[in-house]
Amino acid sequence: MASLPAITGSRKSKWVGPPRLAGAVNRPCTWVLASPGLRNAEPGASGALRQPDRHGSGCVGEAGPRGSAPAARLPCAGPGLLLSGQGDPPDNMKNFWKFIFRKNLPPTSLCQMDFAILGLGDSSYAKFNFVAKKLYRRLLQLGGRALLPVCLGDDQHELGPDAAVDPWLRDLWDKVLGLYPVPLDLGMIPAGVPLPPKFTLHFLPEAPRMCSEEQHVTGTDPHGPPSEQQPFPAPMVSNRRVTGPLHFQDVRLIEFDITGSGLSFAAGDVVLIQPENSASHSQQFCQVLGLDPDQNFTLLPREPGVSCPARLPQPCSVRHLVSHYLDIASVPRRSFFELLACLSPHELEREKLLHFSSPQGQEELYSYCSRPRRTILEVLCDFPHTAGAIPADYLLDLIPPIRPRAFSIASSLLAHPSRLQILMAVVQYQTRLKEPRRGLCSSWLASLDPGQGPVQVPLWVRPGGLTFPETPDTPVIMVGPGTGVAPFRAAVQERVARGQSGNFLFFGCRWRDQDFYWEAEWMELERRGCLTLFTAFSREQERKVYVQHRLRELGPLVWELLDRQGAYFYLAGNAKCMPADVSEALTSIFQKEGGLSGPDAANYLARLQRTRRFQSETWA
Repeated sequence: MASLPAITGSRKSKWVGPPRLAGAVNRPCTWVLASPGLRNAEPGASGALRQPDRHGSGCVGEAGPRGSAPAARLPCAGPGLLLSGQGDPPDNMKNFWKFIFRKNLPPTSLCQMDFAILGLGDSSYAKFNFVAKKLYRRLLQLGGRALLPVCLGDDQHELGPDAAVDPWLRDLWDKVLGLYPVPLDLGMIPAGVPLPPKFTLHFLPEAPRMCSEEQHVTGTDPHGPPSEQQPFPAPMVSNRRVTGPLHFQDVRLIEFDITGSGLSFAAGDVVLIQPENSASHSQQFCQVLGLDPDQNFTLLPREPGVSCPARLPQPCSVRHLVSHYLDIASVPRRSFFELLACLSPHELEREKLLHFSSPQGQEELYSYCSRPRRTILEVLCDFPHTAGAIPADYLLDLIPPIRPRAFSIASSLLAHPSRLQILMAVVQYQTRLKEPRRGLCSSWLASLDPGQGPVQVPLWVRPGGLTFPETPDTPVIMVGPGTGVAPFRAAVQERVARGQSGNFLFFGCRWRDQDFYWEAEWMELERRGCLTLFTAFSREQERKVYVQHRLRELGPLVWELLDRQGAYFYLAGNAKCMPADVSEALTSIFQKEGGLSGPDAANYLARLQRTRRFQSETWA
C-alpha cells in the first residue's frame, strides 16, 4: 500500500514498545506519534502509549521528549494514534509538520489510514491544543478517516486530562478492536494484571570501583553540545534575593559561569535546568520502600530495541536514581494509582487504590490528591504496606522522571561574557496539608549557596519563543510584568550593545521599593537615551494600575510605533489574565487611534501575530 515518502534529514528513528505477545506477525500496527506540548501532561500520554500493549496491538512508535522518533512516514494501513501538544510543534516534530503541510500532497495521500488524535494541553494558554486541532484537520484533508473526534485533554480541568482522555480511550479501543479484532490466540491482558516492567534492575553484589555518579552516562557524546542527555555542570557564581524583606515572594537573581561549555545563546532563548530531590525526601523514599540507597545496579531493558534512559549512569546507585531521576515530588496521575493497585499485596490498601483508579472514584481522588497537591512520596507514605512491597523493577514504570525546568535567560553574552543569569521566583504555597507545597526546581536552586563551597548545576540551552529584529532602526515594545521582564533584560542588553535604538519597556510590579527588578540598571539606560521605560506599580495607589492601563494611556505612541514605524511587540509573563488584558488593550488602541472597526482591529492584531511582529511567551 502506498505511503507518504520519508522526509529527508529527519531525526534518527527509534521504535519502542514492540509486541509484548508472541504471534503478532502480519497484524495491523498501531502507530503513535507522541509529542506532548506540556511536560506535566506526559504522564497522561504515557498511559495512552501503553494501551496497545494491553490490547495486544502491534508496534508503537513514539516521538516525544525522549527524543527520537522520526515522524517521517505515516502508515496508510492500520489505525494511527497521534498524541500532540499545544502551541508550536515540538522540535522533533517540525520536519514532519512542514512535510504534512506541503501543498503538493494529493488529497488522497492518506485515504487508506484510520487515525485518532489525542491532544494534551492547558486551556490557560491561548493556543490550547493548537497542534492537535490543526493536525486533525490536515489529516482529514489528506483523505484520512478519523476513528473519533479529536480529544483535547486539559490540565486545567479539576480531574486533569483524564476527564477527557478516559472516555475517549475507551471509545477508541472499542473502534480499533472492532476494525482489527485481536486473534483468539493472543487475547487481552486483564485490567487488574500489571504489564511487565519496561526494565530490570540487576543489583550488583559489590560496589563498582567508582561511585556511580562519576560513571560516564551511556549513550552520550562528551564532545557534543550540552543537552538533556549531557548537560553542562555550570558553577553557580551568585544566588541573591532581589525582592525586599517585606515582599511576600522570594525572587532570586542567579548567575552561572559557562566558561568552556560551548554554550551560545541570544535574547529570547531559554536555559533548561535539571533539578534534583532533596536529600531528606530521597532518604524518606528509600526508607518507605525498603531500599538501600548505597546499593548499586545496572539497568537492563526487557525488550529488544529499547534503550536505557540516557540520564542514568551504568552502573547506578539507588541514591542517584532516587535523587536525580525519579520525580517523587510530583503529584501522581490516575495511572499511578492503577499500577500501584496491581502491585499491592494489602487488601484494604488495594481496595482504596482501586477506588481511586476507577471512574467512580475520581472526585474522591481529586479531593485526596490533586486539590491539596499531594506528592508521590506522600501517597506512598499513606500506603506503607503497598509501598514496602513495590518490586524495584517497577520503579521506572510507576514514577515519572524528573523533567527539566525552563527559564528565560535574563542576560546577554554581549554584556556578560561567559555568564548566564536567570530571574527565578521561588514557588511556595499552602494547601490544607500541613507542609507547604514547594516547587522542586526553584526550592532546590534557592537552597544552593555558592558562598559555602563550589556548587554545580546541570543545564543546557535551547531556542525560545521570542526572536528580536536584527535591523538597527526597528523599534521594539516589550511588556514584561514581574519576572516576565527577564527575557527583555537580555534583549535590551543585546540591542544596546549592538547600537539598536527604539527600546520601549513596560514593566509592572507591586511596589517600587520591594520588587522593581533592575531599577538602577533601567534608570542608567534611560539616562543614556538607550531605553524608554514605563512602569505600573499596582499597589501604590488606591486603584490598581497594571501594564495594560499604561498601554492604553500611551495609545498614540503605541499606534505610532506599530503602524508607522513597523515596531515589534513582545509580551512575557503569567498566562492567567495578563495576556488577554494586554490583547484587549491593543485592540482598543487600534480602534481609538487607528480608527479601525472592532473586526478590523482584531484582524490587525491577528496579522501582527501571523507575521511574528507580535510574539508572546507566557506560563501558567
